[in-house]
Amino acid sequence: MSAQDYKFEGWLGLDKSAVQGNMKWGEFEPKPWEETDVDIKVTHCGICGSDIHTLRSGWGPTKYPCCVGHEIVGTVVRVGSKAEGGLKVGDRVGVGAQSDSCRGRVGDCDACAAGKENYCRKHHVGTYNGVYLNGGNSYGGYALYHRAPSHFVVKIPDALPSADAAPMLCAGVTTYAPLKHHGAGPGKTVGVVGLGGLGHFAILWAKALKADRVVAISRSSSKRDDALKLGADEYIATSEDKDWASKHASTLDIIICTVSSSPMPLAEYLTLLRLDGTLVQVGAPEDPLPSIPLFPMLVKRLTVTGSLIGSPNDIREMLQLAADNKVKPWIQEIPMKDANRAVVEMAAGKPRYRYVLVNEPEELKAGL
Repeated sequence: MSAQDYKFEGWLGLDKSAVQGNMKWGEFEPKPWEETDVDIKVTHCGICGSDIHTLRSGWGPTKYPCCVGHEIVGTVVRVGSKAEGGLKVGDRVGVGAQSDSCRGRVGDCDACAAGKENYCRKHHVGTYNGVYLNGGNSYGGYALYHRAPSHFVVKIPDALPSADAAPMLCAGVTTYAPLKHHGAGPGKTVGVVGLGGLGHFAILWAKALKADRVVAISRSSSKRDDALKLGADEYIATSEDKDWASKHASTLDIIICTVSSSPMPLAEYLTLLRLDGTLVQVGAPEDPLPSIPLFPMLVKRLTVTGSLIGSPNDIREMLQLAADNKVKPWIQEIPMKDANRAVVEMAAGKPRYRYVLVNEPEELKAGL
């Protein structure tokens, strides 16, 4: 398929009102083609909380028009002569939240040299709302086609359905990477704060990594049954048990905090950790988090840290773990033509626990 056989069209946010279901379908100009690139016919794209924050300029001014979506799965239709990874036309591939980094092209970068491209601070390019080194803007996967540097394109294992793989590319790796890095596995007890798209993945990964015990933590008991079905061994409803922090003090080794709401009982979460325990914040609120109490950190030598998405290698490793362990996220597939409705529902917290947009064949052929 030649570049002239298809157009780059998708749902464009034109201003902050886009998050209210006002995205407009239109054509966009992808990054100028380089021989290290690939073009992908998008079949699936997960809806991420980052999409909502970006559409409404919640994390800072968005570069409108913006086509969001960074949980992209599709089929390769064009491969540059210098593409990496042995990619070929027809391969089923995915692209996550990052589309490029400096990779040594802008001075020295220890992170990129170490295969930790997600921590590049020379030129980190988001899959949407970013700018490539060649000056092109990045546009995401609420679209028919997507262009990306091949270094950030990963093959999807045959055993993994496309709809399941899509939300793993951001929500999945955002929770998998810190769990793996901080040693979640046999002998460890993992707490997961918040049961949404991120939190439900954190439970799935902790179980797949063979953690001894997984404890889900949420405000109410409304999601207790879901958490236990996902594999959690215990559930804490913080608003319904005033003594929850003291009852469960010093019982967890690792806490993955997925909430993106600023008011949170951070001091109480820290009491749940054992000596040398770690709290990892992966949810990204638009407002500042509560101040971190120092005394609990001193008396138990605690670590409070963060984690940002994952590298291409993290994604490959995670996808293989999912395929090998038959990890099944809780998703609902929605036609791409209904993206505006899905975004509104996502902002309202309705998914249980992830929406995935699907391009139906007729949409790929004729546009929307």
